[in-house]
Amino acid sequence: METYGKILLIAMPIFLVLVLLEKWYGWYKGQDTVRNMDMISSLSSGVTNVTKDVLGLSITILSYEWLVNHIAVYSIEATWLTYVVAFLVLDFSSYWTHRWAHKINILWNRHIVHHSSEEFNLACALRQSISVFINIFTFLLIPAALLGVPAKVIAVIAPLHLFAQFWYHTRHIGKMGFLEKIIVTPSHHRVHHAINPEYLDKNLAAIFIWWDKWFGTFQEEIDGVTPVYGITRPVSTWNPIRINFQHMWLLMKDAWRTTSFKDKFRIWFMPTGWRPADVEKKYPVPKIEDVYHFGKYDPQASSALHAWCWVQLIALLLFISYFFGNIGSIGRRS
Repeated sequence: METYGKILLIAMPIFLVLVLLEKWYGWYKGQDTVRNMDMISSLSSGVTNVTKDVLGLSITILSYEWLVNHIAVYSIEATWLTYVVAFLVLDFSSYWTHRWAHKINILWNRHIVHHSSEEFNLACALRQSISVFINIFTFLLIPAALLGVPAKVIAVIAPLHLFAQFWYHTRHIGKMGFLEKIIVTPSHHRVHHAINPEYLDKNLAAIFIWWDKWFGTFQEEIDGVTPVYGITRPVSTWNPIRINFQHMWLLMKDAWRTTSFKDKFRIWFMPTGWRPADVEKKYPVPKIEDVYHFGKYDPQASSALHAWCWVQLIALLLFISYFFGNIGSIGRRS
């Protein structure tokens, strides 16, 4: 965790500069895609997420290192080919984890925060969940463990794989020719974040778009069908903590309120958005029916409040940077 914190010391200022650069570029081109409060909400979510990771506030039911030690058929060295294999296996695992998060009610809570922004920009890429405390998907790395890919290789590849998903969260890059057939591009990912009926739950791959093409979840960005961003049940808040747990709280209330014992159990594993019929009728939740005609969440805020939010965010980033840089020595006795 200490090593990851030091990596973040380098990555965080780079990401922040790129987010602000996109804001400036959009303003310069007359196509600003970054709203201030939305950006601060996204950056705040990113800070809480990485802090949780650095502190190790999660439980892995089955560790990759355990898998390698117990089921490896081969033992291979950490060559460049090993890193390539590890990257491919990790990307395959990411596709299925992502797909299940979009399809299963209880798993949607771990991903909803990333889709909650009604904009699409680089700041949105940093809007990540803090609600995932238990990792149950290590079994998807079994192919790498069987091949004997060392745990240290996965430890190096994992953050690189995550950071490589940052750049394509933008509306300022169009289609990219032949690369559209190989990797996930901004065009592909605009489709993924859209709530248009044509685009919903498509393009789930992280790096290589061929997973979507092979498993039937690919959708090209259609000329004339402009992506509309967000989620169909808007969160209507900038508060990252509320966004992270809003869906889970709704599931808990629905499970408690329904009179059907069957529904109390199956609500957690039904398709995303499913609610018991009796609860849905008695306790309706606002939902976007026409994606082309709805008001984005945009409460009025004074210039002073905007400025104060930035003061708080910058102070938080400075404190977190100090913490990440000194995590190894904090709390030690001299």
